[in-house]
Amino acid sequence: MPSQLTTSSGVITVRPAVPEDAAALRELRLEALARHPRAFAADYDATAAESVEQWAERITTNTLEEKAVICVAAAGGLLIGMTGMARGHWPKTHHGAIIWGVYVKADWRGLHIAEALLDECFAWGRANGIVMVRLAVITSNAPAIRCYVRCGFTVYGIEPQVIYHDGVYDDELLMARPV
Repeated sequence: MPSQLTTSSGVITVRPAVPEDAAALRELRLEALARHPRAFAADYDATAAESVEQWAERITTNTLEEKAVICVAAAGGLLIGMTGMARGHWPKTHHGAIIWGVYVKADWRGLHIAEALLDECFAWGRANGIVMVRLAVITSNAPAIRCYVRCGFTVYGIEPQVIYHDGVYDDELLMARPV
């Protein structure tokens, strides 16, 4: 399913992660959590404690069991963006999925890489019977909200004070779109 995006900064390849991406993917995730701790529910220290082998196993298991996908954007050999999609765990929710961990390195933003990553997730979702996808984004992240609206997401609610970091509570917009 790899796709290519031609940008003013060069050609970007967008594709599902493979186990060989584990080390770079782990570092990209840690960068996201360190630079934007209020934007993500995940904890930096807990994520830093996960080994490269755990990341490789996660990629392998998700691929084999068709329960999730992590998509990456690469410029040459450098991973510059990522996002994940995980389907509902229970049989009654197996048709739905959540988007998590959308991140693009600062120097690569504004080139529609996040949209390409989401499109790659949507393609995986369609191929695996996903009909509805949801995400949550802190209300202060206007660029991300604009991106999600461009990708067809609409707001269906607000979850108050869901993120707490450094003495600040953040509300999240709850957004959804059909796949």
